[in-house]
Amino acid sequence: MKRSASPGVSPPPLKRKVESTTTKAAVASFFTPVSQKKPEKITWRIVNKSLVVGKYDNKSTATSEQTTTRREEVTGKKRKIAAFDLDSTLITTASGNRFARNARDWKWWHGSVPDRLRELTDKGYQVVVISNQKKISLKNELKGGQSESKSLSNFKEMTTAVMRQLDIPLSIYAATQYDDYRKPRTGMWKEFLDDHDLDIDDRVDLEGSVFVGDAAGRPGDHSCVDRDFAANVGIPFKTPEEFFLNASPEQVIREFDPAKFIQEEPDSAAVPTFSKLHPQELVLFCGSPGAGKSTFYWRYLQPQGYKRINQDILKSRANCIKAAREHLQKGSSVAIDNTNPSLDVRKEWTDLARSFKIPARCVHFTAPAALCRHNDAVRAANPCLNPEHRPPLPGMAFADFQRRYQEPKLEEGFEDITRVDFVFRGTEEEKAIWKKFWI
Repeated sequence: MKRSASPGVSPPPLKRKVESTTTKAAVASFFTPVSQKKPEKITWRIVNKSLVVGKYDNKSTATSEQTTTRREEVTGKKRKIAAFDLDSTLITTASGNRFARNARDWKWWHGSVPDRLRELTDKGYQVVVISNQKKISLKNELKGGQSESKSLSNFKEMTTAVMRQLDIPLSIYAATQYDDYRKPRTGMWKEFLDDHDLDIDDRVDLEGSVFVGDAAGRPGDHSCVDRDFAANVGIPFKTPEEFFLNASPEQVIREFDPAKFIQEEPDSAAVPTFSKLHPQELVLFCGSPGAGKSTFYWRYLQPQGYKRINQDILKSRANCIKAAREHLQKGSSVAIDNTNPSLDVRKEWTDLARSFKIPARCVHFTAPAALCRHNDAVRAANPCLNPEHRPPLPGMAFADFQRRYQEPKLEEGFEDITRVDFVFRGTEEEKAIWKKFWI
C-alpha cells in the first residue's frame, strides 16, 4: 500500500498556495533558441542486463560538482550522500492510481521536494535515487532489439522530466530483477559508489548521509525494504514524512530481523548434535526448504557414514526410494535429506525401514518460514555460503511446505525425534553476511 503525505499536515486545500516546481532556469531554457542553449547531458545505460542507470548533468552543474569533489579531495573531507526512493517518496501519481498510467502521470510527492533536493546539493550532498522497478521489462534489450520496451521508455521519459525540473547533478538507479541490485540488497549502492569513485579510501560520511523511503515497516507499508536497505548500507533512515515534513517517527513492525537469531556465545547445550545408535538406521529429516537440513547432514551425519538421499539431486521421490533401498541392501545407513512435510510422505520411509527391520529416526527442523526464506536468499546470493551452488527457490516452495506440514510424532513409527532449532554458526565474516537483510 503506497503512502502519501498525511492530509493533516498541510493547510486546507482552499487556503493552500500552490507553488510552481518549475525552475527559472527551466523556463529560460524553454524560450532559449536551441543554438544558444547550454549543453545538457542525460545518459542511460543498462548494467548486467538488470540495472537501469540514468545520469543528468549540464555544464554549470557539472562544474559545481567537480569543484566540490576536488575540494573534498584536498581537505580530506568525506562526501555526504542523500539517497531517495522514487515512487511515493519523491513523486506520486497525478491520477491518484497506485501505478502511473503513462509517463506523464506524476507529480511531486510534496511541493517542498524540489527545493529540498536543490538545498541538499547546495550544501554539498551527492543526491541519488535508488529504486526497485520490477515492472520495467528489459526483454528487447536482452534480445538485442532496436526498440525499447514500453515500460522502460515510460520510465526514462518520466524520470528525465523529474531530472530536468530539478536541474541538479542527479543519478537514478533502478533494479528490474530479483538479484543483488534489488533493495534491500546493496548492489545499487555499490554501483553508485563505483560510478562516483567513492568506493575507495572510505570516502563516504555514512553517519552524515541519509536514505529516505516509504517502505519503512510501518503499519500499512507494503514492506520494510527501504529501512532494511539503509541498515545494510549503514546510513540513517527517514520516511518521506519525517524528512520533508518533519513528522515524528512512527511505529516499526519488522516481520523478520536476522540479528535476533545471532547468539554471540551459543550455549553448547542448545546446539543439537546427532549420534548413531544402531549399526544400521534410516534417519528422516522434516523441515522447510532453507531450514538447515543439508548443513546438519554434512556436519553430523556424513562423518558417521550415513548415505545422503536428496530429491534435488535425484529429481523424484521414486528415485530417492530406489537409491535408499540400494544403500540399505548394502548395509549402509541412510539420511533422507528432503522436506518430508506430511504423514503420508513420511509413511513411505517408515514402511521402508520396517521392511529392512531397522529403526527409523526423525530429525525435526523448526525454523520459521521467514527465517528459511532468509537462509535461502543468503545462500543463493553468496557463493562462499553455497557449496552446492543452489539457485534461489521460488516462494511457492516455502508456501507449499507450510500448506502440507504436519508435525512429526513418535506414533508414526519413529524410535526418537531430535528437535533442531536454528542457531547460526559460522565465521565472523559469514556472520556479517548473514546478519544483513536479503529479502
